[in-house]
Amino acid sequence: MICKRLLIVLFSFFCLFGSAEIPTQKAQNPVIFADVPDMSMMRVGDTYYMSSTTMHMAPGVPIMTSKDLVNWEMASYCYDILDDVDALNLVNGKSTYGRGTWASSIRYHKGLFYVSTFAQTTNKTYFFTTDDPEKGEWKKTSFSPAYHDHSLFFDDDGRAYFIWGVGRLRIIELEADLSGVKKDTERVLIENASAPAGNQMGLQSEGSQLFKINGMYYLFNICWPRGGMRTVVIHRASSLDGPWEGRLALQDKGVAQGGLIDTPDGRWFAYLFRDYGSVGRIPYLVPVHWEEGWPVLGIEGKVPDELDLPASQGLKPGIVNDDEFNRKPGEPGLPLVWQWNHNPDNSLWSLSERPGYLRLKTGRIDQSFLLSRNTLTQRSFGPWSSGSTLLDVSNLKDGDVAGLVALQRKFGQVGVKMEDGRKYLFMTSNKTDTPTEIERLPLKKKKVNLRIDCDFREMTDVARFYYSLNGKTWKEIGRPLKMEYTLVEHFMGYRFGLFNYATKQSGGWADFDYFRINDQIIENND
Repeated sequence: MICKRLLIVLFSFFCLFGSAEIPTQKAQNPVIFADVPDMSMMRVGDTYYMSSTTMHMAPGVPIMTSKDLVNWEMASYCYDILDDVDALNLVNGKSTYGRGTWASSIRYHKGLFYVSTFAQTTNKTYFFTTDDPEKGEWKKTSFSPAYHDHSLFFDDDGRAYFIWGVGRLRIIELEADLSGVKKDTERVLIENASAPAGNQMGLQSEGSQLFKINGMYYLFNICWPRGGMRTVVIHRASSLDGPWEGRLALQDKGVAQGGLIDTPDGRWFAYLFRDYGSVGRIPYLVPVHWEEGWPVLGIEGKVPDELDLPASQGLKPGIVNDDEFNRKPGEPGLPLVWQWNHNPDNSLWSLSERPGYLRLKTGRIDQSFLLSRNTLTQRSFGPWSSGSTLLDVSNLKDGDVAGLVALQRKFGQVGVKMEDGRKYLFMTSNKTDTPTEIERLPLKKKKVNLRIDCDFREMTDVARFYYSLNGKTWKEIGRPLKMEYTLVEHFMGYRFGLFNYATKQSGGWADFDYFRINDQIIENND
């Protein structure tokens, strides 16, 4: 009898509430909690394309694709190496940390995809073109000088322009084949683009991105009022000749620098990014509606936490991913989630000499980790991320140093070094810009598991370092590193990196069995 009554109650409950709509998850800001700065974005059909900045990393100028503006995956890079020069190759004591290529501009014009960028390292402006960013090859052309943080713009008549500058914005027309700029076409576009945000600027307006919508030109810029925050300023005009009128468009959380994107169903968003401590500069989407021909950003002027877009499925495997270093015939050597710190020496790494392992070999003597070659990296990400590897040190030579790094100017390492025929586990901190060994322990085994945990929650910005001799019991080594996003030199969020370099003699090698990246806090047993 009781069972019958229970069934009646359950049936009644289902009739009343069973047809109610189940709440669906929605996207959250930031849409990518990882270092993806200087975004340029566009849509072709139902596919969104985005380019970003990775500076001194190789390959460079990452191109990502998405079907919903939230879930992105790597599609290609514009180049394997930007140029064959000492600073990019980490030779003769030179490097180009924090330089390389900066803010790119991606456009689609007459069946071709165009990406333009510039490099302080070479003082050149670069164009890359392809008919298929996912499967095609990018063709590179370049010319001097370097046009800083420019916006590439194709007008309706087919003429192409650069808009660039800081405070005083300038425009110049390009040759029809994009081989350079036309003589005597440079002029001032807007005399003081920061004016809508006031007259006390710490950073004048820059980062131009120009769009044409319904016959009107809209120019996005970032500025930074003194004592304030990163701010979006928009100017509009009915002609490139002006007159231009400007507005302060958004001033919330420091979310700024980017442009406009529309969806196939007619909605609009601004894509922008936020400086968020040591994880780097992280992308946000801000809803846009239109009033009297102006794009109005945010919900009552604020950046919302929730968006009316599909929920994120996570950054794996699209932007970061595990790698067991097993390759089937025809598979690429390295998936697109990987980038080298500066140009690699391709003769000194292998996935085939020991199948199932990444082998990093030494070919020269280095006394500085930051000047050593062939550190292989992936982004860290928030709010929490953990990178781990299994390192085989059987073939290290005296003076060799190998392991896992949290890479930025103020880096932290956990690894193994060989000294006087003996191997030692170590943790080193570069917090003071002088690499300091915090702890070392004798190592008798040939293999050791290494792990770094990065805590970016509420800008905690702390990394911790661990080792395990059996892959199950983890012990912390050294001390936590207070991570710091430095503008001088590196200018990017922390990355996980696998490294091996020689300090006394070349010819040794380190074998990495896997790299695994996790977004969960791992319980420790020490």
